[in-house]
Amino acid sequence: MTTLIDGKKIARQIRARVAEQTAQITTSEAVPGLATVLVGDDAASAVYVAAKRRAIREAGMQDIHRRLPSSATHSDVARVLDELAARSDVTGILLQLPLPDHLDATALIDRIPAGKDVDGLTTTSAGLLARGALGLRPCTPAGIMELLDAEGVPLQGAHAVVVGHSALVGRPMARMLLERDATVTVAHKHTRHLTAVTRAADILVVAAGVPGLIGAEHVKPGAVVVDVGIHRTPTDLIGDVRAEELSGHAGLLTPVPGGVGPMTIAMLLANTLQAAQATQHST
Repeated sequence: MTTLIDGKKIARQIRARVAEQTAQITTSEAVPGLATVLVGDDAASAVYVAAKRRAIREAGMQDIHRRLPSSATHSDVARVLDELAARSDVTGILLQLPLPDHLDATALIDRIPAGKDVDGLTTTSAGLLARGALGLRPCTPAGIMELLDAEGVPLQGAHAVVVGHSALVGRPMARMLLERDATVTVAHKHTRHLTAVTRAADILVVAAGVPGLIGAEHVKPGAVVVDVGIHRTPTDLIGDVRAEELSGHAGLLTPVPGGVGPMTIAMLLANTLQAAQATQHST
């Protein structure tokens, strides 16, 4: 029997905890503030940013927003990021991706101070994760770790396979699992004999960005399967996993939607609170 992991429920619990801790902050100067920066006219990005801003306000945090036109230059965006980085009321900065093609996303992300990098994507944040040092972690992998813990999935000694090697999910996911003493294999859509690799997994995290890449033949019976993919079809949203094939086959499975997605925003709130608390302790 396959149990669906209720990401919405677990995300609500995290958001409630963050809101409660935020409400306990007694001085307005210490209230966490998240600055979102949106460049261009990408419709999906605008929807994502609106959802993040709504969640920030619901958590009792300060919502600070900057929107720039698609014609904005590298210097224009850099100037906004530098201004936000210098503000004491901004404890977290999120530069919404993707950026227009003429902008260097890596260089701009790296202008965000590591202590305010609530997406966990700067080179410094990646280095802290690689060394196992304290720092802000990318939201989606951090959310997956919360899901696994909430379901009581044992990680120590388990064989985890991560399908996907992006800087946003795959690579940090592998490192977080290693931190918890899992044995980790990283695969991707070009991996030879992918079925043999994934079928060895006790925990399978699929973040390849390929609709329906993984089916029952790729999954060991009883395995935990986390589907990070989300793709819009004319009639529905689907993931990187052919979920209908895994019913009665996988042990635990995250649905799409309602699995990993809600956790990403929940962890963004948690990171914003963590960044504010670290700033308080350093002053």
